[in-house]
This record gives sequence, structure tokens and C-alpha cells, in this order.
Amino acid sequence: MAAYILRRVVSTIAVMAVVGIFIFLLLRLAPGDPATIIAGREATAEMIAGIRERLGLNEPLPVQFVHWALGILGGDFGNSIFTGRPVLQLISRRLEPTISLSILTMILSVSVGVSFGILAAWRSGGLVDRFLAAFSALGYSVPVFVIGYFLIYFFAIKMHWLPVQGYVPIDGGLGPWFVHLVLPTVALSLGYIAFIARVTRASMLEVLSEDYMRTAAAKGASSYAMLFHHALKNAGVPILTVIGISFAYLIGGVVLTETVFNIPGIGRLVVDAINNRDYPIIQSVLILTSGLYVLINLTVDLAYTLINPRIRY
Repeated sequence: MAAYILRRVVSTIAVMAVVGIFIFLLLRLAPGDPATIIAGREATAEMIAGIRERLGLNEPLPVQFVHWALGILGGDFGNSIFTGRPVLQLISRRLEPTISLSILTMILSVSVGVSFGILAAWRSGGLVDRFLAAFSALGYSVPVFVIGYFLIYFFAIKMHWLPVQGYVPIDGGLGPWFVHLVLPTVALSLGYIAFIARVTRASMLEVLSEDYMRTAAAKGASSYAMLFHHALKNAGVPILTVIGISFAYLIGGVVLTETVFNIPGIGRLVVDAINNRDYPIIQSVLILTSGLYVLINLTVDLAYTLINPRIRY
């Protein structure tokens, strides 16, 4: 196990180095110049050149990359081009809404998706199974922003049950905090519920068709024991895998959801930074989310041994 973790850590360093190079070049080669945006439409060429020199954008790309990489390794993610504030300070102020939305979404997605998939597998071909097929098609095909606008129109505008948009911090009250996150959580979780439920159903059906399951049924095992003690435990590896993938994909889904519901989280920060070509913010958020993605994959791999002790690294 220790040797496996060491190999994964070494490979992670290599992966993050490649990701860092790709992120840096992608932003620099994309259209748009932050110096031009800062200077304004009526700025002269001399003014734009002065801003580029002050921001270090006139240096060769390898020099800019080395400065940025050394800063990242030293824990310095730089300052925002437009506000001049440290990037980590800007990100830390936006973490609470994003973390809150992500945690609530995963709790709802996993609890409903796994339960729905188990029930559909247990009653395969029945009404619940057919409903899951229709729900999965809907969850896969309808974009998050369409679901979000529909929920806003029905539950907020027409019924007046929930707020249209915005966010209330936890210290402002647990009730208002939760109420403002209901609609974005539901909108963001529908696709992940469908994804997790379909994989859970397929894995459970495969396990339920095994000989030892028929033997357990012949010995008089209860439905609860067959589903949760025998079937779910042996079907846990693919289910855990898809949960880890969903959590990693959730990082990208939060950006659009926060924009639709006007939540001041990391997603809104990234959108504003892209519009302003604020390289330090975009690079920092991307490198941090990439590191989180790799960490999630490693955690999922190590968790396999808890579900199935036969797995050894």
C-alpha cells in the first residue's frame, strides 16, 4: 500500500506539471489582452504598452511561466490584475458558497441516486425501473441552466415558496442559508442522481444474478440482507467509482449553477475573471481544482480496499 501511494504521489506531481503548462499556455494563447481591457477603448498604444510592462506581460512566455510556477510552489498565487488583491484572499472569500452547494449536492445525489438504483434493480422491469429510465434520459439531456430557470419560474416566481437567487452565509442563520441553496442544489443534482442511479442499478442487477445470491435466497435470507449485506457490498466498487467521478465533475457544474442563481462563489469569480482576462485568478482556480480532482481519484482508489478487502495494491 505504501509503495502504491508513493507511486501515485509521484505520478500526481508529473500530471500537475503537465496541467500547469497546459493552463498557462491556453490562457496566453487565447484571444484577448488584459492590458487592453484595463486601459479602455480610448487608450493609446503607449498606455497599453506601459500596462503590459507593469504587469509583466511583455516578458517571454517561458519567463512568465517560470515566475508563475515558482510562486505556486512557494504558496504565492500572485495578485489579481484588476483588483491588485492576493488571489488566495479572493478565492478564500468565495469558498463558503461553493463548498456549501457542492456538499449539499453530493449528499442529495448520493442518497437519492443509490437508493433509487437499488430499488429499480430489486424491482427490475417494474414501474420504478421504467420511471428511472425516463428520469435518466431527462437528467442526461436537459442542461443545468434550463432546469435552473424552470425551478426559478415555478417555485420562486409562480409559487413564491423559495427565493429566486442569492446566497446567505451560514452565520446569517441556518434556515436562510439552507432555503437559498434548495433550488440550486436540486438543479445541479438531477443529472448526478440519474447518473449514479443508473450505474447503481446496473451493478446491483449484475450481482443479484450471481449464484451465491440465489443460494442466499434459497436459505431464506431477508430482502434487506440480500440487498444491503450481500449485493450492495459486492456492487460497491463501481458505485464508489461513479460517485468519485460525479464529485470531480461537480467542480465544473458549480460554475454555471452559481451564475444562474447569482451565488457569489468560485464559479462567479471565474466567470468575472475570464471576462476581464484576469490570468492569475483563472490559473489559480484551475490548478487548485485540478489538484482536487487528482486527490479525489486517489481517495477513491484507496477506498476500494474498504469495500472489497480482496483488492490489494
